[in-house]
Amino acid sequence: MKISPGLDLSQFFKVSTRERLDWITPVCLVLLATFGVFFIYSAQLATGREQWAQQLVWLGTGAVVYTAVSLVDYRLWLKYSHWVYLASLVLLALVLVPFIGSARMGARRWIDFGPASFQPSESAKLAVLIMSASILTGAKIGSVRDSLQTLIKLALAAGIPMLLIVAQPDLGSALVIAPMVFAMLYVSNLSLRFFAGAVGVFALLVGVVALDTWRYAKFLEENNLSPTTDRGAFEEHSFLPLHDYQRNRILAFVAPDKIDPMGIGWNQRQSLISVGSGGLTGKGWTEGTQAKLGYLPRGIAHNDFIFSVIAEEKGFLGSITVIGLFGVVLWNGIRIAGLARDRFGQLLALGVSVLTGVHVFVNIAMTIGLVPVTGIPLPFISYGGTFVLSCCLLQGLVQSVYRFRRDFS
Repeated sequence: MKISPGLDLSQFFKVSTRERLDWITPVCLVLLATFGVFFIYSAQLATGREQWAQQLVWLGTGAVVYTAVSLVDYRLWLKYSHWVYLASLVLLALVLVPFIGSARMGARRWIDFGPASFQPSESAKLAVLIMSASILTGAKIGSVRDSLQTLIKLALAAGIPMLLIVAQPDLGSALVIAPMVFAMLYVSNLSLRFFAGAVGVFALLVGVVALDTWRYAKFLEENNLSPTTDRGAFEEHSFLPLHDYQRNRILAFVAPDKIDPMGIGWNQRQSLISVGSGGLTGKGWTEGTQAKLGYLPRGIAHNDFIFSVIAEEKGFLGSITVIGLFGVVLWNGIRIAGLARDRFGQLLALGVSVLTGVHVFVNIAMTIGLVPVTGIPLPFISYGGTFVLSCCLLQGLVQSVYRFRRDFS
């Protein structure tokens, strides 16, 4: 079945008993979502808030989205990739407009619709995935020189949304896009010289950020300034478009004793206490003290630090169960990519798997002190509307790749 301009969209909806469903990923996702609801409830038990009930609504809506997307032949996204991408850019631009975008905690990342809100950076991940897969599907990849035109297109396709997301600012959401694009390039057989050069550029960038952070710490010391009360003082002296609160997070990670550990480094230290105090089997559901007593801030315990709550209350066994379920989801996504009938399907399944894997790694690594604190939630477990729907849509794409891995007539 070839995609043509006059194609009847009904051809993309094929429900047949001959098409087997993949049950591995959906079962794992239901288990992860169940974990999430229970521990969102536990994290907010002392506050009396019932966002676990709202999470059930989001998950129910997400199940509908997942099912609908999985029933549609994934090649439909190839036909409309440019429109999806353009719509995403418009939303990213609108969120920066003061009377449209909603500002919270110094960041303008949401568009409010009455009681609900929408985060355009989540739709941007989908748009970059589809656009990148579309570009690579029709491109001939080989040496860096022969692939230069394709690389420029990819750089623009991923770079423009990333810059708009950084402007919100939301550095974490922007950074998770790059590994996804690089993974898609890798399976497209691009020359290894490109990746060697990319590693060199990344190392250089890390060095530049380290130098900037060192200058920031020295600036605070020489001027007797506080990183918590004098935010923004260094920004005009820096050559990087970073905010001082982002530098504080880096400092709290690399030199926690040189920056106020009771302020900037508080969240990560309390997270480490939560994880470490869980032991082998944990303290028991709803028996964790870090979130209940407010040491792990209640505004983030049910979201970015939900894994800390799980580790404290269910211990190592509960933590490894969650990690194992994510491992199965990622393995199965890569397996489905290998079963795809065309390059576009392969790139979609791989891109979703890598994007999910980056979210899981960064979130868990943040809670155990392996990377600086950043606002990246845990898929299907952390509380959040747009993020839950985005995760369901992306996994629905993988299911679609599996369903339509053969061209049924």
